[in-house]
Amino acid sequence: MLEEEYQPRRTLPPGLRPASPPIETFEYRIRDATLEDMPHVRELYNHYVANTVVTLDEDAMTLKEWRDKFAWVSKLNMPFLIAVSPTDQLMGFAYVSPWKQKAAYRRTVEDSIYLGPAATGKGLGKALMKELLARSKAAGIKEVLAVIVDKGAEGSIRLHEGFGFKEVGRLGKVGFKFNRWLGTVLLQKHLK
Repeated sequence: MLEEEYQPRRTLPPGLRPASPPIETFEYRIRDATLEDMPHVRELYNHYVANTVVTLDEDAMTLKEWRDKFAWVSKLNMPFLIAVSPTDQLMGFAYVSPWKQKAAYRRTVEDSIYLGPAATGKGLGKALMKELLARSKAAGIKEVLAVIVDKGAEGSIRLHEGFGFKEVGRLGKVGFKFNRWLGTVLLQKHLK
């Protein structure tokens, strides 16, 4: 067996190096959702229903269900945001909804954030979370909870922890989807 000869790596001086390729920009705008956005929200959400364990829903949500959810969240003056591209295509959405129906829980919500597959890993989740928390605080919300599946949603857990959410509990094997048992992680953040 012949050994390859050692070839030292040559490095050109900075002035002679080829220009770096331009950094791809990721443009989006976050705005309040409207009733007209719900068909796109439904489509994005149903992608997660059919292909992931990020949601434990097994059946696709209908447009009527999304319109009803939007109307309910809006009636309660809770934020429902969407992120759109410069061509107004939905890239993601985020909203909060009441944690429980009992009146005593009226200042406690659960958050939900979903990104289009092409929008993940580019900072959009952080931007939506930042805006969602600010709007939630302005709406008088005091506690935000996140219920996240324990396997397959590690990015969501990291996103929440990055915003100061603390793990407050786990439930093991409470959901069954795609022929496997799944647990949930419960995280909580107090809005000061």
